Amino acid sequence: MRHGKKFNHLGRTTSHRKSMLSNMASSLIKYKRINTTVAKAKALRKYVEPLITKAKENSTNSRRVVFQYLQDKESIIELFGAVAEKVANRPGGYTRILKTGSRLGDNAEMCVMELVDYNEFLLQESKPKAAKRSRRSKSKSPIPETAVVEEAEVLASEPEVKDETTEAADPKKETSDEEEEKKD
Repeated sequence: MRHGKKFNHLGRTTSHRKSMLSNMASSLIKYKRINTTVAKAKALRKYVEPLITKAKENSTNSRRVVFQYLQDKESIIELFGAVAEKVANRPGGYTRILKTGSRLGDNAEMCVMELVDYNEFLLQESKPKAAKRSRRSKSKSPIPETAVVEEAEVLASEPEVKDETTEAADPKKETSDEEEEKKD
């Protein structure tokens, strides 16, 4: 029976697990996004979310409590500064796990774990989009546009053939051609 055994040990000793989760939490706070396995991400979520909640209250005691877990001054400064400021109005759920597929070596399920308020792409998509309207063209041309473009390119690439009758009839054009040759 497995009564009361809901903690995932991740196949590690207690000291190794604590230091691994501490390092992963520090990396998540510093870089806002990390790649890891799904099992480690779920364990990290339970580890880091109470720390972020604690960081909302910027007191000496809460800094000391969080420092016991993280043991990294840079991540404490980042957590109590920018991160706590961004998540101040959020009641929980500070992290997001996005599955990315399987790892090649051992087929472990991989994911990206990120802080919710730092993903610019998903924040931009949350804006309501305007409804798209499409109109039918009133007259359809019998030749598709691509054929017209291709034909224009072919004509542009062909060399011009000069007609002697037009040149003799237009004396202004002859003088302008001669002036261009002198300039070159």
